[in-house]
Amino acid sequence: MSGPLFPRWTNTVSRLSAAALLAVPAIGIGGLMAYVRSPYVTNQQMPIEQPIEFDHRHHAGDEKIDCQYCHWSVDKAPSAGIPSTTVCMSCHAQVWNKSPYLTEVRKAFFADSPIQWVRVHNLPDFVYFNHAIHVNKGVGCASCHGRIDQMGAVEQFAPLTMAWCLECHRNPEPHLRPSEFITSMTWTPPSDKAEAIALGEKLKDEYDVHSRTSCSTCHR
Repeated sequence: MSGPLFPRWTNTVSRLSAAALLAVPAIGIGGLMAYVRSPYVTNQQMPIEQPIEFDHRHHAGDEKIDCQYCHWSVDKAPSAGIPSTTVCMSCHAQVWNKSPYLTEVRKAFFADSPIQWVRVHNLPDFVYFNHAIHVNKGVGCASCHGRIDQMGAVEQFAPLTMAWCLECHRNPEPHLRPSEFITSMTWTPPSDKAEAIALGEKLKDEYDVHSRTSCSTCHR
């Protein structure tokens, strides 16, 4: 009587081959999903070199200059606004007016030319974002930009992915704050969970927040 056509060990090989055929695509897709959410793609916490050293820790932290002093259009327009050299020199014409650190600022001011700042929070061109609607509906600067007052050079704090945006749009209450604290870097919601929930619901009604999750909200 003849023996089996294939050796017994080939059964193990066939099972491992079948498992690999299923595992390799799953691992590949999982790896790709992890990669697109990594800082290499989202640009989170990536250092960005600017044409001039500007320390937010000193300006927003030590001196407690309000965000809107420099980003003046944040509650009026889609863009938060980039401070002009006139804004810089409104202080530095008197303070550190001979500092070598401000040489390029003085040159730009007297040449009436803008400083070529490098954008840090840069959404794709197919995404529409309006700063004013968020600020006027109770979303604070720190919610998206993090503790700017603790950053020497500004880095991207949040991933700015669609999933991250939708998470807030679907449940905005925890991210809302009283209007007088919109630009505050230190405000926190009540530590008591029930109080925090009640405050979020109260602010949602006061701001008349209507969560929008349709594609056309951001993709126009």
